[in-house]
Amino acid sequence: MRFTQGIHFIKFIKLMHSQGIEYKILALMTFGIMRSFFRVKDTSLTHLTMHRKTGEVFIGAINRVYKLSANLTEMRSHQTGPVEDNAMCYPPPNVRPCSQKLESTDNVNKLLLVDYAGNRLVACGSIWQGVCQFLRLEDLFKLGEPHHRKEHYLSGANESNGMAGVVVGDDDEDLKKKKGDSRLFIGAAIDGKSEYFPTLSSRKLVADEEKMEMFSLVYQDEFVSSQIKIPSDTLSQYPAFDIYYVYGFASRTYIFFLTLQLDTQLTQVDATGEKFFTSKIVRMCSNDTEFYSYVEFPLGCTKDGVEYRLVQAAYKHRPGKILAQALGLSEDEDVLFVIFSQGQKNRANPPRETVLCLFTLHQINLAMRERIKSCYRGEGKLSLPWLLNKELPCINTPKQIGDDFCGLVLNQPLGGLRVIEGTPLFDDRTDGMASVAAYTYGGHSVVFVGTRSGHLKKIRVDGIPPPSENALLYETVTVVEGSPILRDMVFSPDYQYIYLLSDKQVSRLSVESCSQYSSCKTCLGSGDPHCGWCVLHNMCSRKEACEKWTEPLHFSTELKQCVDITVTPDNMSVAHVPNLSAGVTCVFEELTESPGEVLAKGQILCMSPSLRDVPSVTQGYGDKRVVKLSLKSKETGLKFITTDFIFYNCSVLQSCSSCVSSPFPCNWCKYRHICTNNVAECSFQEGRVSSAEGCPQILPSSDILVPAGIVRPITLRARNLPQPQSGQKNYECVFKIQGKVQRIPAVRFNSSCIQCQNTSYWYEGNEMGDLPVDFSIVWDGDFPIDKPSSMRALLYKCEAQRDSCGLCLKADSMFECGWCLADKKCLLKQHCPSPEHNWMHQGRRNVRCSHPRITKIRPLTGPKEGGTRVTIEGENLGLQVREITHVRVAGVRCNPAASEYISAERIVCDMEESLMSSPPGGPVELCIGDCSAEYRTQSSQMYSFVTPSFNRVRPEKGPVSGGTRLTISGRHLDAGSAVTVFLAQEECLFISYWRTVREIVCVTPPSASGSGTSSVKLLIDKAEVTSATHYIYSEDPTISSVEPNWSIINGSTTLTVTGTNLLTIQEPKVRAKYGGVETTNVCTLVNDSVLTCLAPGIIYTKRQVPDFGVHPDEFGFILDHVSGKNLIPSAPGNARLNYSVMIGETPCLLTVSESQLLCDSPDLTGEQRVMILVGGLEYSPGMLHIYSDSTLTLPAIIGIGAGGGVLLIAIIAVLIAYKRKTRDADRTLKRLQLQMDNLESRVALECKEAFAELQTDIQELTNDMDGVKIPFLEYRTYTMRVMFPGIEEHPVLKELDSPANVEKALRLFSQLLHNKMFLLTFIHTLEAQRSFSMRDRGNVASLLMAALQGRMEYATVVLKQLLADLIEKNLENRNHPKLLLRRTESVAEKMLTNWFTFLLHRFLKCAGEPLFMLYCAIKQQMEKGPIDAITGEARYSLSEDKLIRQQIDYKQLVSVPVTLMCIPPEGEAGTEIPVKVLNCDTITQVKDKLLDAVYKGIPYSQRPQADNMDLEWRQGRLTRIILQDEDVTTKIESDWKRLNTLAHYQVTDGSLVALVQKQVSAYNIANSFTFTRSLSRYESLLRTSSSPDSLRSRAPMITPDQETGTKLWHLVKNHEHADQREGDRGSKMVSEIYLTRLLATKGTLQKFVDDLFETVFSTAHRGSALPLAIKYMFDFLDEQADKRQITDPDVRHTWKSNCLPLRFWVNVIKNPQFVFDIHKNSITDACLSVVAQTFMDSCSTSEHRLGKDSPSNKLLYAKDIPNYKSWVERYYRDISKLPSISDQDMDAYLVEQSRLHGNEFNTLSALSELYFYINKYKEEVRPGTLFYIRSLINIINNMIYKYDFFVCI
Repeated sequence: MRFTQGIHFIKFIKLMHSQGIEYKILALMTFGIMRSFFRVKDTSLTHLTMHRKTGEVFIGAINRVYKLSANLTEMRSHQTGPVEDNAMCYPPPNVRPCSQKLESTDNVNKLLLVDYAGNRLVACGSIWQGVCQFLRLEDLFKLGEPHHRKEHYLSGANESNGMAGVVVGDDDEDLKKKKGDSRLFIGAAIDGKSEYFPTLSSRKLVADEEKMEMFSLVYQDEFVSSQIKIPSDTLSQYPAFDIYYVYGFASRTYIFFLTLQLDTQLTQVDATGEKFFTSKIVRMCSNDTEFYSYVEFPLGCTKDGVEYRLVQAAYKHRPGKILAQALGLSEDEDVLFVIFSQGQKNRANPPRETVLCLFTLHQINLAMRERIKSCYRGEGKLSLPWLLNKELPCINTPKQIGDDFCGLVLNQPLGGLRVIEGTPLFDDRTDGMASVAAYTYGGHSVVFVGTRSGHLKKIRVDGIPPPSENALLYETVTVVEGSPILRDMVFSPDYQYIYLLSDKQVSRLSVESCSQYSSCKTCLGSGDPHCGWCVLHNMCSRKEACEKWTEPLHFSTELKQCVDITVTPDNMSVAHVPNLSAGVTCVFEELTESPGEVLAKGQILCMSPSLRDVPSVTQGYGDKRVVKLSLKSKETGLKFITTDFIFYNCSVLQSCSSCVSSPFPCNWCKYRHICTNNVAECSFQEGRVSSAEGCPQILPSSDILVPAGIVRPITLRARNLPQPQSGQKNYECVFKIQGKVQRIPAVRFNSSCIQCQNTSYWYEGNEMGDLPVDFSIVWDGDFPIDKPSSMRALLYKCEAQRDSCGLCLKADSMFECGWCLADKKCLLKQHCPSPEHNWMHQGRRNVRCSHPRITKIRPLTGPKEGGTRVTIEGENLGLQVREITHVRVAGVRCNPAASEYISAERIVCDMEESLMSSPPGGPVELCIGDCSAEYRTQSSQMYSFVTPSFNRVRPEKGPVSGGTRLTISGRHLDAGSAVTVFLAQEECLFISYWRTVREIVCVTPPSASGSGTSSVKLLIDKAEVTSATHYIYSEDPTISSVEPNWSIINGSTTLTVTGTNLLTIQEPKVRAKYGGVETTNVCTLVNDSVLTCLAPGIIYTKRQVPDFGVHPDEFGFILDHVSGKNLIPSAPGNARLNYSVMIGETPCLLTVSESQLLCDSPDLTGEQRVMILVGGLEYSPGMLHIYSDSTLTLPAIIGIGAGGGVLLIAIIAVLIAYKRKTRDADRTLKRLQLQMDNLESRVALECKEAFAELQTDIQELTNDMDGVKIPFLEYRTYTMRVMFPGIEEHPVLKELDSPANVEKALRLFSQLLHNKMFLLTFIHTLEAQRSFSMRDRGNVASLLMAALQGRMEYATVVLKQLLADLIEKNLENRNHPKLLLRRTESVAEKMLTNWFTFLLHRFLKCAGEPLFMLYCAIKQQMEKGPIDAITGEARYSLSEDKLIRQQIDYKQLVSVPVTLMCIPPEGEAGTEIPVKVLNCDTITQVKDKLLDAVYKGIPYSQRPQADNMDLEWRQGRLTRIILQDEDVTTKIESDWKRLNTLAHYQVTDGSLVALVQKQVSAYNIANSFTFTRSLSRYESLLRTSSSPDSLRSRAPMITPDQETGTKLWHLVKNHEHADQREGDRGSKMVSEIYLTRLLATKGTLQKFVDDLFETVFSTAHRGSALPLAIKYMFDFLDEQADKRQITDPDVRHTWKSNCLPLRFWVNVIKNPQFVFDIHKNSITDACLSVVAQTFMDSCSTSEHRLGKDSPSNKLLYAKDIPNYKSWVERYYRDISKLPSISDQDMDAYLVEQSRLHGNEFNTLSALSELYFYINKYKEEVRPGTLFYIRSLINIINNMIYKYDFFVCI
């Protein structure tokens, strides 16, 4: 689909019109780039050349040759075609009559050269078998066209870029010879006609163009001639074989050609498979007439392991001084810049992945000379199979081979086998480089590269990368957007301009555009070698354009030479400026302008605005105004430096806190309540405040509760309250309630306390139960005291929104509201009469609200099978769910669901099955507490039982991909609470809002079994509903063509779409995506094979649409769930736009031509408005006057004749347009093939990389980990991290500071805990409380284990009993036995985890080694590739969620390892440690890697942290740079800021860095701010001098950004960000391809995972016996299963898996920091989670059915899990076979463990923490305990309460 510009009803003024070709010559000035261009309309340009003396430009085109002036004004044109011809006629028809039918044939210009010796232009075309014309340079007069001899025919192939030529003998010295001594070496593609044309030849260029010798071969006899032909045997084997000549040039005594030809080694003989091509360089001596010196070598380039073998363009160049020195060449030696495309396929449409490479002619000649020498020594064969058809051996012939050797009759022609590899300089993966030219400026080699997207890239080449600055892309210019730059690019004779050629345009651009840079830093940081900074003219220019550029400091060429300015209150210092003796002027914006006094040492004295002007300067600007201070040179009258100058105003700050926190020297006068910079304005010393601690302020406090209508004071805590002085008013409290202000006198007790006096407050209405009220404390009338902005008073009414007893009692207890029985209102206690009898509140025991009432139930119908969830709403429905003792719905029991219960307001219950066959309906009945009359109620609504059924589905069929909206019709389909629809075994997505009594609507799923019939089943609650009705899955619809294949930009034109099975789609839409924005439009079904659509528009933001239109990035259809992305039909249509013209309200009959709409006027008269409609556009060109019919007059007859002529022209235009559309269609097909090939090659490359990564040698990981000491945590830290994760300093680790009576009480409490009955009752009671959360359960379990550490044998007895109770409860509740111990929902389960934690510590010393090795392996493997510092995503990962799955610009992510020489902290020079990092690492990532290397083997907690260290880059002895993640050089694009990396700072391999302690200064606040500006190069950070200060490390000063919203990114932006726009289809990468990296990472880590699993699931761990705890607990579980007659082996297996692997090992695997002193980052955590999930799956007994839609972490180890499961089963089996452990042996073991670790925790602290729960639930604990225990609890309470009272006092 192609979009073209909409209609333009504009009158064009044609500048010239000649021979039907329209062209325009325009000159533009855009962004400082001077450009001119010449455009053609009805032809295509093919070649460009220039006269090296005059600068005149010659253009070759189809059927034309143009001569242009240097500024692209047309001077002459010459027509070369079309002519009557036929490609089958040989010789051509103008020589001998031809039997073939002759047709008008275009003449495609294939070669355009200037023959300076003959003062003529050689223009070779495609007609008449490829003859050439000789045109006089002055006027393009045709001097001759040799065509009578076979030597005159070069090639009839139509391809314009398969020919290249070199004229020899036309240089300046040769021009002194007589005219006609030059020769033409020419290579051409022959299109399979080897019997007609040579592929390479040398021709004579004689003086007389009509002579028979013209174009004859330079030498020819019976056996030898100056030509090479492709043998017919080669063409019979390889019919597609040809040689395409890309570039030809002369160097010294040689002629070179770069060619592209079929690779016969890779391409199959029959040429039916893929075609592979190879690039060759051909060399011959220029004076070799027999071609004995013919040598060819393969040519190519490789970058990052990727081969580039398709040559696209080349350019010979004499290197600049800098490049020549880098290459070790002299400046008169030639180099060759060559552009290659990736791979060896798709010659016609090569991949856009291209590389610019450098070859030296010395390197090429040396390789060829060595090849010739070896052949003349008899070594090897001639190796030219395409030319010789067989391998001929080299003949040993003693011969001295020198540089001037030009071959003999033997050992020729010769081919090379070894590819001559170029040096890659620059690569591009999106634009596709296509042409190249180069020249030298100022010692720099400047390379210009044209791209297929119409851009010009400028690259400065000063050496071989790395570093990347050696080949720096410093500018990209748009020339012709979207149109390829063709191969020919030339410079003007003075090298001021470069000329570029595209299909329709010749462009002239200035080689530099320095004027676009407005500052010195952007100018000198641009990298453009032409540009320097003209200081006093304040402009960027060439040096020649700057006055006095030769004088010192007038013209700067380095960043460090930029003018630097420093402002102090006394004067300003200016560095790097020329002599200012002419004087300077100081300019303060528009405020003042005054002369500046030039002082010594570059200092200038400026006078700021006078004191009376300062208030006006800052007025309206807040507390500061930033003014631009500029220096203007009196010599030039121009400003040459500008900086910021700040005026500040303290008086605008109205509060003390804002005043003293200002960055300016402001002070607060608290008695005058003003902010000033003049401390003398404060009345006396005590009233001056300079810090926040001294400000008067109200201190924050808890909620200030104020009951409405109650008189009471409000007391507030404060600080530094001033005492009002004589004449000053006292304090007041100002409340703003519902828009009204209430002022209350206040009393200041002292400087820290103030009280609002007794008064009452009120607010209107009962819509709110409480109202936050803003208030302030003021004094002296209007001086407010600072207070927290969020501090409010809460004004409330008990009766508001609490009109029932239940709502009243569930209110927050802090309001102290209760239900008054007498008044039946929610009131405060004092408002209720006889509150001791009438006032109910939460504090009373067993309080209940009477008279419950049901207001609503839903649903009202349901199936008798039960399962319906009924919602009952009303009032006084209990305060806790346990009060709901009786619920029946229509007589059927309904069980309350505790999780859905809302206190007093809602009960949700699940209905049981009705036992009656036809149960009657009835109301809902329920009781609160007991079923006495006042606590019993029933609903007024009736619930009824129904039997749902269905008898019809529509539509009856749909596509197998699903997505059809299916409507099921029947009876009672709205019954029940939940419905599920099944098609066969697949669930149909239910649309909840589309369910009525008669219909249910769902969206069909994809069919698992393909097309065919599927049964339909409904599941309504527990009722299963079936029917004989079926649904049919049919084949998916397909799209075969779209007509037309183009639309206007705005869309809405009609498209006709053909395909199959279209009627199965319900809502077809057409979509297009361009620039990241997707648009859709509607389609209408016509029949099963046709639908019509309105074309979608695209958002095109550029000013002008290209002539050839715009292709969307994606185009396709949305066919329900059937994928239709990127549908581009194979047969494009040719239909035009659908125009409609309305005259008035009547349409007229249209005739459409290329440039006109002819409308047959309807039968109307008078003035009518004309309206033109096309797609979504409407345009009215004006009013039309229609006069009544009359007899035809002579003018009318003439008009009719003219109309007929116009109609004839329109028909011709239609035919021309038809031909153009056909050509566009062919181009579209080729582009589609290119895009598909691009995608194929990218996918293949990614898979190849993934396979290579899979071969990673594990030894590389294990070598780095050898000898590393495992940093095990000591027992206390290990157990604390497991029991109390995330809490570093827990009270159980500290001594309890308490009085003796409290310690005594706690010891009594300890005795209670050692009473088994009490402890069990205590735990069960806590677990029965609703408010006892999961966190509380875990905390109590850990505290109990800590308190019982010294009595492990007792703790084990309690644990066993708790587990037995838990098993019993699980079975009583009829829960599935496998769910036991699955989650931590009880104290017992957490105690079990802690029990294993205590007893397996010693075992971990042995079994922990493979876990540590796995952690190290994961960490090292992850850090081998890039890791995004923001998202945590990485190239290497086991987790799909943490995998970088986006196509990242290769420039930004060059993950090449860089070795840094690191000096450790406190280290000295010479102690460097080599560390491998990536140049895409952020600075923090680099610091982490350096610390890992420097402190290898040292526990993480004992080494410095990266945040406390600075990374210092040392360059030489004096220069040191602090590298940071964010500084002034940080790149900001739009609202995205990218973290700095090593590549950003251009740190090179082997650089010296040092880790130093972070400096405490303004230099180190980079991470606290967002930067508003960034510098383009980091050199601006360097500060070097001879002073001692310069030896210190310097980091950039930073400026805080006053704006917000900047987002950080590192490697990839947020996935939904609009800036991440996909390219065309060819450049897209299927993101799932990156999942192969998961396999590569898994393969690398497989050994470590296997080692860990094997160690865990083995009864003998490397010489260590199985811990007693495991065998003992497993036997206990078997014993419990036997006692309850559970014989299912899967249940026993699951209990054991939930007991040990799930509760202990999974926790340890996911959190290795619990065991080791290490740091775990997010990517390591994600990988360990995948391993832990695999561990859990291995312990499961259920089968894992996996498919393509399963999670990747499940699929990753799918093949390994069966093997792991066998290990687990063997492990459990081996344990069961071990001898049982007696209780006595286990007790002895536990006593020993208690002895070893009994003092690790402070028991009293643990008891103190535990007692919190006793006190919280004391009322619930007491009823279940014995009398003496209850007494003991009372004693403990009294002792502790006494202590609490003492503390309160």
